[in-house]
Amino acid sequence: RLPVPKLEDTITRYLNAQKPLLNDDQFRKTEELAHQFEKGVGRELHEQLVAQDNQNKHTSYITGPWFDMYLKSRDPVVLNFNAFMSFNPDPKSEYNDQLIRATNMTVSAIRFMKTFRAGYLEPEVFHLNPEKSDTDIFKKIIRFVPSSLSWFGAYMVNAYPLDMSQYFRLFNSTRLPKLDRDELYTDEKAKHLLVLRNGNFYIFDVLDKDGNMLKPSEIQAHLKYILSDNSPAPAFPLGYLSSENRDTWASLRKNLLENGNEEALQKVDSAVFCLSLDDFPVKDFVHLSHTMLHGDGANRWYDKSFNLIITKDGTAGINFEHSWGDGVAVLRFQNEVFKDSTKAPAISPQSQPASVDSSTAVRKLDFKLNDALKAGITKAKQKFDASVEGLSLNMIQFHEGGKDLLKQKKVSPDAVAQLAFQMAFLRQYNQTVATYESCSTAAFKHGRTETIRPASIHTKKCSEAFVRELSKHSTEELQKLIVECSKYHGRLTKEAAMGQGFDRHLFGLRYLALSKGITLPDFYQDQAYARLNHNIISTSTLVSPAVQLGGFGPVVADGFGVGYQVHDDWIGCNVSSYPTRNGKEYLQCIYKSLEDIFNVLKGKKIGS
Repeated sequence: RLPVPKLEDTITRYLNAQKPLLNDDQFRKTEELAHQFEKGVGRELHEQLVAQDNQNKHTSYITGPWFDMYLKSRDPVVLNFNAFMSFNPDPKSEYNDQLIRATNMTVSAIRFMKTFRAGYLEPEVFHLNPEKSDTDIFKKIIRFVPSSLSWFGAYMVNAYPLDMSQYFRLFNSTRLPKLDRDELYTDEKAKHLLVLRNGNFYIFDVLDKDGNMLKPSEIQAHLKYILSDNSPAPAFPLGYLSSENRDTWASLRKNLLENGNEEALQKVDSAVFCLSLDDFPVKDFVHLSHTMLHGDGANRWYDKSFNLIITKDGTAGINFEHSWGDGVAVLRFQNEVFKDSTKAPAISPQSQPASVDSSTAVRKLDFKLNDALKAGITKAKQKFDASVEGLSLNMIQFHEGGKDLLKQKKVSPDAVAQLAFQMAFLRQYNQTVATYESCSTAAFKHGRTETIRPASIHTKKCSEAFVRELSKHSTEELQKLIVECSKYHGRLTKEAAMGQGFDRHLFGLRYLALSKGITLPDFYQDQAYARLNHNIISTSTLVSPAVQLGGFGPVVADGFGVGYQVHDDWIGCNVSSYPTRNGKEYLQCIYKSLEDIFNVLKGKKIGS
C-alpha cells in the first residue's frame, strides 16, 4: 500500500523545495506558516487522513483526490492534460505503409487486450537486479507461490511488482463530459473499433459474437475501404467538441443526446479504441509533435482513453487522455504493440485484403445537428485553432554524450538533464522557478504519481557557478557541485518512488480540509505555496525501444512543457511553450548547459 508520509517529513521536504525559490524574508514567513500548520490544523488533518486510509485498505489515499483533480477540472483536455508518445518507425521500411501499419497495430492492440482480459499478460515488474530476477527460473518458481505471498518472494530478489489496476481502462473507455465533474465510462461488451478519417466517424466490429478477433485480412479490407472512401469532410466536424471547455461540452452533449444522437454517441464512447487515420505525411519532428499532441481537431476524439494515430506515411503515435491512468500503463501497451506488430506482423506488404463486403460491415456514423450544435462546433473550432496557434513546439538532440558517459563518471543521467534545465532557465531568465518532474508510484496498490522537485539549493548553487561565476571556480570545484546535485536528486527520486515525496501528501490534506468544509488553513493561502504549485518548468521522461519521442503542453500559460529522453550516447529534448516564453531560446540554453556539464565532467576547462 502507498504509505502516508510522516507530517514532519513532509514539512521538511516542502521547506527544502521552497528554499531556492524564496528570499530570506519570504522563507521565514513560509517556514513559520509551515510549522504552525504542522503543530495545529495540519496535525488534525493528517490524523484524519491516516484514519481514513486505514479504513480503505483496498485503495490508496491519493486515488479519490487524484481522480477528482482531473475530472473536476473544466479546462479542455487537449493541450492541458492529454499527452502523446510517438512510435519509432517499423525497422522494415515497406511495413510503414499506412494501411499495413494500421492493420498490424490494430491487430496487435486487440491481441494485447485479449491477453490482458484472459489474465495472461505478464505482470509489470520493476527489476532492481534484473540478472537475478528477470529470469525464466525466477518466473517459474514464483508462478507456484500463492499470490498472497508471491510479492514477498519477489521483494527478496529486489523485484517489485507494479500496480496494473489502470490497465482495464485502456479499452472501450471514454471520459464523458458532465457539469462540474466528468465521468469515466467503460463498456467491455462492445466489439467495434472507431475509425476517424477526414473528420468522418466509421465503426466496424473487430470481435465476433464469441469474442474472437476478426481475421487480419478482414480488418485490412475494412480499413482499406475507409481509406478509399471519398466522402467529403463534414461541414461541422464533431471532433472539435471534445476539445471544448468541459462544462460547455457537457451541455452540448446533452443537446446531442436530446437531438437523436444517443445511439451514435454510444458507439463512439464504447468503441474498443479510436484509430485516427490522417491524410498527410509527417514533414519533420516538429510537425510530428503537433500532429500527435493536437492534430487538426476534426480527426481526433480527445475523450477516448487513447487515439492511435497513423499518418499517410505510416508514422504512428498515441494521444491519451490522462485522468484514467498514467504514462506507465500506456507505455507498456505501446511497447507490446510495437514489439508484436514489428516482430510478428499479422499482414505483410504482399498480403491481400479478404474479399468481404466492407460496405455492409463498415458503418459511417451520421450525427443530427441543430443550429445550436452547429454554432457550438463552429465556436469550438475557433477556440481550438486559437489555442493551437499560440503553441510552439521545438526540439534538440544533443550528441556529445548520454547515459553511458554519465554513469562512467558516476553521476545520475536524470540529475544531469534536470540540472541542465535549471541552468538554462537561469541563463535565459535570471531566476530559479518552480519545477515539476513526475515519478510513478506504481510500486504501490493504486499508486499514481509523485512529484520530484528538481530545483534545489544544490542546483541553484551549481547553476549560479556555471552561469554567473565561472571564472571563480576550478574544473574540480564544478565537478564537485555536479556530484552534489546528482546525489541530492538521486535521494529525491528514491523518496518519490517510495511514496515519500511531499506534494501528494499536502494535496491529500488540502482535499480533506475542503471536503470537510473547514476554512482553508493559512499554510495553503501562502503566496509561496501557490507559486510552488505554479509549475513553470514541467518535465517528464521516458526511454523505450518503441518510442521515438513524447511530449505535452505547458501546464501554466507562462511555462514550458519539457519531454526528454537520455539515451546511451545522446539526449533528446522537446519543449512546448506559449507566446510569453521563448522555447527555442530555452532549448539553446539547455544545449549550452549540457555542453558545459559534459565538458566539465570530461575534465575540460570551459569558457562562459
